[in-house]
Amino acid sequence: MSNLFVTDRTRALRPSIQAYLDEHILPNELAWLKQPFGELESMLRTHKKAMQNLGIWNLYHGADHGGPELSLTEVAQVGETLGQTVFGLFLCNAQAPDAGNLELLLKYANPRLQKRFVAPMLAGEMRSCFGMTEPDLAGSNPVRMHTTAVRDGDTYVINGRKWFTTGADGASVCIVMAITNPEAEKPHQRASMIVVPTDTVGFLRERNISIMGHEGSGWLSHAEVSLKDVRVPVSNRLGGEGKGFLLAQERLGPGRIHHCMRWIGMAERSFQLMVDRAASRELSDGVMLGDKQMVQTWIAESRAEIDASRLLVLHTAHAIETEGAKAARDQISIIKFTVAGMLNRVVDRAIQVHGGLGVTDDTILSFLYREERAARIYDGTDETHKASLARRILRAAKR
Repeated sequence: MSNLFVTDRTRALRPSIQAYLDEHILPNELAWLKQPFGELESMLRTHKKAMQNLGIWNLYHGADHGGPELSLTEVAQVGETLGQTVFGLFLCNAQAPDAGNLELLLKYANPRLQKRFVAPMLAGEMRSCFGMTEPDLAGSNPVRMHTTAVRDGDTYVINGRKWFTTGADGASVCIVMAITNPEAEKPHQRASMIVVPTDTVGFLRERNISIMGHEGSGWLSHAEVSLKDVRVPVSNRLGGEGKGFLLAQERLGPGRIHHCMRWIGMAERSFQLMVDRAASRELSDGVMLGDKQMVQTWIAESRAEIDASRLLVLHTAHAIETEGAKAARDQISIIKFTVAGMLNRVVDRAIQVHGGLGVTDDTILSFLYREERAARIYDGTDETHKASLARRILRAAKR
């Protein structure tokens, strides 16, 4: 970690978090991943309490909401440590999509919604989901949307279908993106965010989507949901009508910092597994896997790519803090496709070094491979980020 960004708080927090993960979480992770999430939740509450005692709870919030008052660069550093394990951020109530949803609810929800949903979410007693992507339209162009919310007096009537709604299985509330202003001149002004309790008549979780043969359950799942004549009060809208994408942009910059540092934590863990395997696997008498030049190349390239990615993300977090997300939008695009690509390459190399073992569920690598391949797709595809970055660079060159 670059000393430029290390603070007294991160210097104190990260070793204690690492020690707790090493003793209580990492040794049990593979066994936990083979159990239905519903069977784990009660047991995980014990570890959530331990995270609270360590001062890591509601990671992205201040003291008024039970958080540690970390800056974005501090959050990024702690997020890397927690990102080593699938359960890290969940155990400190900072998991996606709840973390971003909480930020929106705290800022825009009316007192009725805050009382019903925000307090239990801050306490880690309730989960949420976010319904945006639709199965029949390209997720890379999110302004195209079939889901509508038609006003009927003081009520919205919502109809549509969403998928890759992470954590919908067991969630109590969904923030739904729906078209409320179809005649708006600009596509980005047509959709609104609407809070829909999942027990509302007409809201149905159709299925958990199978990801490379694994459906998952609870928070560790991605669902397809349908909304059929779902009726909620107009007061359930977050922000102004037609402001859905404006609100979405508010959570994207910091959200990508959170994702990227979590990916770096995963990459570090995969890297260490790769190094340990290369150093301990004997190919023939006295010849270790790590003696092979190709494996040495993978190790060297992975070390360089992880370190470079970390510095890019910390630089971007600092830019967001000091200049704002809009000024840092080029850096935000850069880290998204750079770190996602790095993670995929490092995990793939680690699997290759493990040979047949790497594709089994006897290590964490196969889980990371199937779950995080989508890092290059969700939250903006690599291609979308590269194209938008290039266009901004070219426009600047013409001035």
